[in-house]
Amino acid sequence: MKWTEMTSPQIAQVNRALPLVMNISAVEQHGHHLPVGTDAMIGANLLSMVEARMPERMLVLPQLQICCSAHHSDFAGTLTIRHETMLAYICDVLNSALAQGFRTVVLFNSHGGNEAIGRVIVEKMGHAHPDAQVAMLTWWTVAHDALLDIRESGFGGVGHACEFETSLIEHFLPGLVDQDAIADPDMPQPYCWAQADMLTAPSGIVYRSMRTQSGGTGTVGRPSFASPEKGARIADTVVERLCTMIGDLGSA
Repeated sequence: MKWTEMTSPQIAQVNRALPLVMNISAVEQHGHHLPVGTDAMIGANLLSMVEARMPERMLVLPQLQICCSAHHSDFAGTLTIRHETMLAYICDVLNSALAQGFRTVVLFNSHGGNEAIGRVIVEKMGHAHPDAQVAMLTWWTVAHDALLDIRESGFGGVGHACEFETSLIEHFLPGLVDQDAIADPDMPQPYCWAQADMLTAPSGIVYRSMRTQSGGTGTVGRPSFASPEKGARIADTVVERLCTMIGDLGSA
């Protein structure tokens, strides 16, 4: 069920125990081969799959496409907002939903740049609403163990416009991938303790712009390992975990 497709009387009758799920994503450069809406497209398609498998068990809030992407601002096509703006906006939206009696809200995240502020939102909203459940689920972390088995590119191969993201867009929207532009970049390595990818956290954090991380290409990882078949496996794996987690929240 989608919030925007329902009438006011219909929403008034919805079971307030149903989780409300909002995808937070991004509009930003994704190398030379993927569209700037990649994160939003991945988030929307994964959430549609979850909704199809859990009809009547969740309510999907409008997607927030433009989020925190300042580290991509060196590249054309990137749109971004300040962390303070995102914090205020999402808290206002969730407060208005919780004021109507809903008790569980889930931020479904499909952009790495949202993780830090997403945790702040969860902390702030959870503290303000002690009787509610506030959660954030990021697609590449919910199925971390299974995705390690799917990855073929090795450490550093999944980052941005990478093996995973390219595979997912090849699966969901193959016509939007510029196959001729796919290339594995030479990526400057930071301190050993700061090296990381989607599936491996660093020991410490140091800020680097996406231009620096990608060696100027906008790609971090190895998109040459992508395939639409792999994208289907990734999607099914992630959606299965999301259904379990959202189901758990809805039955609490």
